[in-house]
Amino acid sequence: MTTKKEPAPASAAGAPPLAPPAPEIEPETAAPAQEDALAQAQAENGQLRQQLLRAMADFDNFRKRARREEAEQRLHGLQEALRVLLPAWDNLHRALAHPGASAEDLRRGIELTERQWAEGLRKLGVEPVPAAGLPFDPHLHQAVEMVDTTEAPDHTVLEELQRGYQWNGRLLRPAMVRVARNAAAAPAAPEKNADA
Repeated sequence: MTTKKEPAPASAAGAPPLAPPAPEIEPETAAPAQEDALAQAQAENGQLRQQLLRAMADFDNFRKRARREEAEQRLHGLQEALRVLLPAWDNLHRALAHPGASAEDLRRGIELTERQWAEGLRKLGVEPVPAAGLPFDPHLHQAVEMVDTTEAPDHTVLEELQRGYQWNGRLLRPAMVRVARNAAAAPAAPEKNADA
């Protein structure tokens, strides 16, 4: 006699019927299936591990190569800078090789060498910081002395003691300067009323 299975009763709240129970796996068929799944997962894990190790090695090689290339670029830039400045150095050696030169010849040689040196620095992007006669700029100038004077406007650079330099718009060294302090040109401070 075959009995008909009746559908599972719905819950009192009107919820859908419960799902049928999972089919039972017989123990003798479960073990090989689980072993196959485990073996497949372990093989996949091994492959992923190898891929990870290769990726890590590739990244490490990339990092080393990038550092090496950066160091080479830095050396190449320094080499070019030295190549630009060597002619001025050569002229100094030539001047020292002629000990009997007159003071005027030495002066002309030093002026020529200074011009070559300045031109070499200009090719590298180095420019002097303008200072004398200009308003004091704390971003470009370093004041070493304030001089009381009525001959220049207040906070004007009177004298450049050491030249400052910029490289491609960046300050390498500020100009060391003397700055005017003109009490007559400075605005008077408002007097305080003693009656108030």
